[in-house]
Amino acid sequence: QVRLVESGGGLVQAGGSLRLSCAASGIIFRLNAMGWYRRAPGKQRELVARITSGGSTNYADSVKGRFTISRDNAKNTVYLQSNSLKPEDTAVYYCNADTVVGGYWGQGTQVTVSS
Repeated sequence: QVRLVESGGGLVQAGGSLRLSCAASGIIFRLNAMGWYRRAPGKQRELVARITSGGSTNYADSVKGRFTISRDNAKNTVYLQSNSLKPEDTAVYYCNADTVVGGYWGQGTQVTVSS
């Protein structure tokens, strides 16, 4: 059974930082690309950042220079370091595992940035 469990969300003031974590089980973690997505109120889910099995990364333009995605294959965990947070970053953040049999999602973690 595949499980992705996000943590690290919360309430933070604008300009602050949060580190999101996603612990994966039930997949061969090191072989899969991992991603962070978010869904803001009234908006569609969007890609925030993605990291391949080889460590290549890509980011949404809105977070470039502020967010950093990384992975620890020994811990089966992917991280999203979010700095200089803005109110428009407020959303539910979801972890995604991109496997050969399809995509898997976590339950999400709420990030709220106050102005």
